[in-house]
Amino acid sequence: MKHFPLSALPARPAPDSRFSGPVWMQELTSCAMRVTFTPGARTAWHRHPHGQTLLILSGSGLVQKRGEAALSFQAGDVVTIAAGEEHWHGAAPDSVMSHFALQEGQTEWLAQVTDAEYKG
Repeated sequence: MKHFPLSALPARPAPDSRFSGPVWMQELTSCAMRVTFTPGARTAWHRHPHGQTLLILSGSGLVQKRGEAALSFQAGDVVTIAAGEEHWHGAAPDSVMSHFALQEGQTEWLAQVTDAEYKG
């Protein structure tokens, strides 16, 4: 068993090809990571073969499933995305947001979320 503080894990910038705005990632395991978004930062559209669960640690944000209106969430919420469902998520325009992302399998990354899509 390993035990170490989360603060001891290195945070690395998220790749610009998959995120808009400054985002930092801390990999916990092959299927879990902590992701921190600056205000207005977000993922590109993407999908997961086995779905995804987001545990919101701090701040507030938005999540949108393809073809639906964006929904807001805040610290303490749990967001679940079904297997294969196209979606994006990120920080609200006025909030830093951090979440644990839990998923298995290879993420399929799609187009960037435009400013118009983000603003709804």
